[in-house]
Amino acid sequence: MKVIVVGNGGREHTIAWKLAQSNIIEEVICVPGNGGTAFEKKCRNIDFSKCEYLNGITGNDAYIKVAKENNCELAVIGPENPLAEGLADLFWNAGIPTVGPKFQAAQLEASKDLAKEFMHKYNVACAKSKTFTSKEEALIYIKEQGAPIVVKADGLAAGKGVVVAKTLEEAENAVEQLMDGSIAGEAGKKLVIEEYLRGTEISILAAVSVTKEFSEQGKSCIVPFLSARDHKRLFDGAKGPNTGGMGAIAPVDDATPAIISQFEKNILEPTLKGLESENYDYRGFIFFGLMLTENGPKCLEYNVRLGDPETQAVLPLMDFDFASLCKSITDGSLKDFKLEWKKGYQVAPVAVSGGYPKSYKKGYNIIINEEKVNESNAKVFIAGAMENRRSRSPDDTKLVTSGGRVLACSAYGTTFDEAWKNAYEAMSGIKFNDMFYRKDIGLPGAAESN
Repeated sequence: MKVIVVGNGGREHTIAWKLAQSNIIEEVICVPGNGGTAFEKKCRNIDFSKCEYLNGITGNDAYIKVAKENNCELAVIGPENPLAEGLADLFWNAGIPTVGPKFQAAQLEASKDLAKEFMHKYNVACAKSKTFTSKEEALIYIKEQGAPIVVKADGLAAGKGVVVAKTLEEAENAVEQLMDGSIAGEAGKKLVIEEYLRGTEISILAAVSVTKEFSEQGKSCIVPFLSARDHKRLFDGAKGPNTGGMGAIAPVDDATPAIISQFEKNILEPTLKGLESENYDYRGFIFFGLMLTENGPKCLEYNVRLGDPETQAVLPLMDFDFASLCKSITDGSLKDFKLEWKKGYQVAPVAVSGGYPKSYKKGYNIIINEEKVNESNAKVFIAGAMENRRSRSPDDTKLVTSGGRVLACSAYGTTFDEAWKNAYEAMSGIKFNDMFYRKDIGLPGAAESN
């Protein structure tokens, strides 16, 4: 079977790598893919600009044409934007089973206002909130509530739409900058303002298989994966600006059986009930962003896809056929699918370009000591790097940097300490100009910001 994977980040490299391990997968078509998938076994990148058979077809329709031209029998959509635009609907209409929710369900990430309405309607444990389209009313509400407080852009903002304000001044500045479009563009024209929850964050990724037909047959379900933790701040000790993620670990020891039980009862089960009641067609993955508070876990947000960089820590621990899991999501057999996990830990620090998350330079050669990486039981997942097709010097490498978050170095260990040591030993064998990475991923206090 051939499968098309939509996207070009570290999450999509990981998905393609895991799919390619399956005996039922003949080829993984990565559109557009990146420098990692370019060299991955059984994977092939496709650039729209070089596809003569597209004959002027553009946008999401081009994905359908590529899938048909390459006889793909399954599609996996990685990023949120194409999901929010309804790409899954187009694939299904073309007769290609797809891992990724259809348009209506995908709005649970595309609109934070809609997501909060959904949570409140179905009694999902979450922070209290209020939505505003008026800047003046938002500023009055903030003064009434006090700080700390959380200000969120309603729409998709590429990780730039959430401000955790410690003071009233920070909150008021966030409202001004979001609503005038200087931070998140049109996504900030509507704001969701939430109470600040104290605690530590974890992520739980899950497989979802919900349709009206599946619900009538008793097949609809959400099956959670191992717990994980992202580290958002740029510097060690959870300091500095927020980023798209500086590294992840899985599983998380403070996600105890009692915590997971509370999560399932107060968040997962009501979410499933809501998806069924709204008649959503949701066959794909969901990301639960959770805060572990003194009153139990609370849901901070839904993402309608796998997390990044959590995917780079969770998927390597899967001890089952990922492609078969994807098929079970689409055909309604997920409830009977058995998930088995490696006994151990995965630590995945992320290397970024100097200057990230602000301005940074591109085009630097990436040197990877593959022997050291392999000896460390690690795997390098590429995010912001591309194949070096313009090599003119014997010193040029096969990969050059092309983004802010360049790669994740994900390593396994039977204990956390072993996984941590392996990850950083492997990372020491990777070099590029202005390379920067945190040295404390997974350590105590690394994900807590005061």
